[in-house]
Amino acid sequence: MSPSYEQIIILKEQLQTSVIGQDHVVDSLILALLTNGNVLLEGLPGTAKTRSIKALAQMLSVKLGRIQFTPDLLPSDVTGTEVYQEVDGKPVLTFQPGPIFNNLVLADEVNRSPAKVQAALLEAMEERQITVAGKTHQLPELFMVLATQNPIEQEGTYPLPEAQIDRFIMKINLTYPDDVSEAEIIKLARSEEISSNQPVVSIDPKHIFTARNEVNALYMSDAIIDYIVAIVMATRHPERYPNSHLSLWINTGSSPRASIALDKCARAHAWLNNKDYVDPDDVRSIVHEVLRHRLMLSYDAMADGITADQVIDEILHQVAVA
Repeated sequence: MSPSYEQIIILKEQLQTSVIGQDHVVDSLILALLTNGNVLLEGLPGTAKTRSIKALAQMLSVKLGRIQFTPDLLPSDVTGTEVYQEVDGKPVLTFQPGPIFNNLVLADEVNRSPAKVQAALLEAMEERQITVAGKTHQLPELFMVLATQNPIEQEGTYPLPEAQIDRFIMKINLTYPDDVSEAEIIKLARSEEISSNQPVVSIDPKHIFTARNEVNALYMSDAIIDYIVAIVMATRHPERYPNSHLSLWINTGSSPRASIALDKCARAHAWLNNKDYVDPDDVRSIVHEVLRHRLMLSYDAMADGITADQVIDEILHQVAVA
């Protein structure tokens, strides 16, 4: 057990005490950190989306940027812009960084801004850099976007294009907590009001980079790689499974980014569970989060109320482990 593993487990446990009833969100945030990915959260208001990333930033002692996406937002409001200044009597354009230049970035209600703003975020997520006035500016080495969207209020929104959704390594669905968790939330809120300066265990971000190297070095057999490929191919060629409804349900399958994401997340899941190899359960544990936003369902599926998760369940039922 490496020192970095111990620190990541401490980070996970600390998050679980701060974000109650959303353990799958905590797990996904940790997996995203370990895989250098970005996360899309879809959930109703009050389901700890903002609290999760604020707590994570506090425990890592890193900079947090929050962008409230609105219809009148401009790309420069995200990336920053060049500002005119006079230096020694001479006009100079100085780059003023935007909120994207933080370690963790909360893109709140990302689907409420038009395509130009979403595209500005896209370059940052994919390239870890932004371009303003023809100049490229690098983002911090530790960088993650956590974007949220509300599944209920769709009026006045700009749905994310498939090309951008594909950049998120995982999509997490949030629901309201159960009875026991709700009671714990009330107690936690009360205790925080009484003592707003509660001590927080801070984790050195260097452990994130060390952990990433350990995750990348984790052993994965050819059989597991073939299993991942078979799952993704089932989304593209559902006709290979004539005894299922996949051909009726799937309109467009997943891109190669899905295979890469499954590989990364399965390794990270195995590492987080203190294993030195990846098994099929690691793949199955993260496949819904990795694939649910990478499937385009047919009209028949949507008319019948079939969800992406149900399609993935059927794929797992049909695809055998080599």
